[in-house]
Amino acid sequence: MKILARLVEDLRTLALSESGALKLEKETINIASLANEVARAYQSEAQAHRLDLLVEEPIGHMPITVDAVRIREVLANLVTNALAHTPAGGSIVIRLSEADPRGVAVEVSDTGTGMTAEETSRAFERFHKGPDSRGSGLGLAIARNLIAAHGGDIQIASELGRGTSVRFTLPRDAEQ
Repeated sequence: MKILARLVEDLRTLALSESGALKLEKETINIASLANEVARAYQSEAQAHRLDLLVEEPIGHMPITVDAVRIREVLANLVTNALAHTPAGGSIVIRLSEADPRGVAVEVSDTGTGMTAEETSRAFERFHKGPDSRGSGLGLAIARNLIAAHGGDIQIASELGRGTSVRFTLPRDAEQ
């Protein structure tokens, strides 16, 4: 029942974001604090899989005006995907940087199994699942739409056998 409820909620979020009807509850937050919060939430799972889960925040305090619940959802999805596809002894890094003076960049990189060029090109499609995926195939489509709703952009790069990196940028300005 829990899986069905999650699928229904994912489909609802996807439909609202695609139609432009998704209401964002924006507030000014420290994106570094949010990234660290997500990392802490997944730290025990990473340790159980013998993975390093790190946050690199070279700048420290990075204020940004976003819907924190939705950006947490994006980060959680990216970390969950990385955990599922990174073998023991690997690492996952959440890296924060300034995209430019008007925005921030957040990158989740892993040393996992990676994806083929075809899988990478289809990664943000609804219901697309890689060969080893256990999810619904909606997570990255939802992530793309949530980032777009904030006026940002998301990209993926991957090399088979070497890992995957998903990077999204967000404008700092609440009016974006």
